Amino acid sequence: MNATMISIRSLAKTFTLHTQGGTQIRAFDGVDLDVAAGECVALHGPSGAGKSSLLRSVYANYRPSSGSVVVRHNGACVDMTAAQPRDILDVRRKTLGYVSQFLRVIPRVATRDLVSERLAAIGVDADEARARAEALLARLNIPERLWSLAPATFSGGEQQRVNIARGFIRDYPVLLLDEPTASLDGDNRRTVVDMILEAKGRGAAIVGIFHDDDVRVRVADRCLRLSRPE
Repeated sequence: MNATMISIRSLAKTFTLHTQGGTQIRAFDGVDLDVAAGECVALHGPSGAGKSSLLRSVYANYRPSSGSVVVRHNGACVDMTAAQPRDILDVRRKTLGYVSQFLRVIPRVATRDLVSERLAAIGVDADEARARAEALLARLNIPERLWSLAPATFSGGEQQRVNIARGFIRDYPVLLLDEPTASLDGDNRRTVVDMILEAKGRGAAIVGIFHDDDVRVRVADRCLRLSRPE
């Protein structure tokens, strides 16, 4: 049996709207989930069910209201809800990749460098890192003329593919994918599906949101259905 890479227990998240009289909105409540190496679990449910908020909580962008998120990292178990910031950064650097819906990067940095920096951060030689970044950008059909440009003026689909390249340039043991094919045409969607299947094949544990039914059927081993909290 493959090792459990993510173990979520009794996870809940409530947002407090301080500008609206302290109104509280529950994003999700009582989530339990284990994800094994080589497995892809799709988060499924209506808009407002907390799918993206759950991914952000696993990545520790959001602090849950209660519960735990344990990630297997360097042979140990790290609870992302209680870990020190330096430990969270180490998990993100080495173990936990995240492809968000939107590209948020430092302005005026070339696309090639935005992708290759994920390898440089773990000590990969600069020339090798650039070569691997270029190969991935080419696979994702980002024109070579754009590699030396910052992606701020790229189309939505091009920015999404740059975001995907940043998430897949490393062989992360765990991947979080928030609608990775949402803005892509058929050819690029198939490329990303192939990349997800390759990541599963090398043993990555994946949690993703896939609104495209065909994509979800191809990549997901099972679904975790979320509903809007009452």
